[in-house]
Amino acid sequence: MREAAGTRNSSSPETTVLTSDNYKANRGRVRIGISLLGALLTAVTALFVFGWLSEEVLEGATQHFDAFVRNAIHQVSTPGLTLLMHAFSVLGSVAVITVLSLSAVCAFVCLHRSRTAALLAITMLGVGVLDITLKHAFHRDRPVAFFGMSPSSYSFPSGHALGSLCFYGVLAAILSARVRGRGVRLCIWSAAVVLIAMIGLSRVYLGVHYPSDVIAGYCAAAVWGGTIVFVEQTLELREQLSRKVVGPTDQAGG
Repeated sequence: MREAAGTRNSSSPETTVLTSDNYKANRGRVRIGISLLGALLTAVTALFVFGWLSEEVLEGATQHFDAFVRNAIHQVSTPGLTLLMHAFSVLGSVAVITVLSLSAVCAFVCLHRSRTAALLAITMLGVGVLDITLKHAFHRDRPVAFFGMSPSSYSFPSGHALGSLCFYGVLAAILSARVRGRGVRLCIWSAAVVLIAMIGLSRVYLGVHYPSDVIAGYCAAAVWGGTIVFVEQTLELREQLSRKVVGPTDQAGG
């Protein structure tokens, strides 16, 4: 009886360790599964909206909407607000996004976060390809700018909206995953959302994009970002499923 009791007591810590490991593994898989579903739904929904919007643009059905929003925003313009919108527009420009992306990739490499660096690099390279491809596919001319000169590139979709959502959104996801506290995460995501929204608004305010261009840019970014997250989370799930939890018996036998 004493030997049996002793056996049960000695095996209890081992059982606790195995149960804890299994719980953590299952919890991680559930989290990844939710991320996979969310990324898939986001990408599919954004693709549907982008397809519908692009068809409306090609048919000229967005002209009244674009004109109404452009005029409404332009009516509240002031010199101070114009300077502010120029500043936000610069933060979403190709030059600034490129410099920030390269800096972030180099920083992650120096911190031995090669997977994170590769994820960000692939995301931003895809942004460049998408922007050029979609603009030349639709050939939409720019509107007459309210302030300054209109860029020489095509209008649809907005490259500022596409690039800012992908870069600042991915950066916010990376940073929020490595900090503790819901308050800090909320501040990171709030700052990213406000910045991305203001960059898109600045393009309409300055008159260099139609509102439908900006919406399409956000949709294209959501499709690409959702695809990246889906692939990355799928690879992570496969890695977790391939790992074996080594129990005390395996360790003793080895």
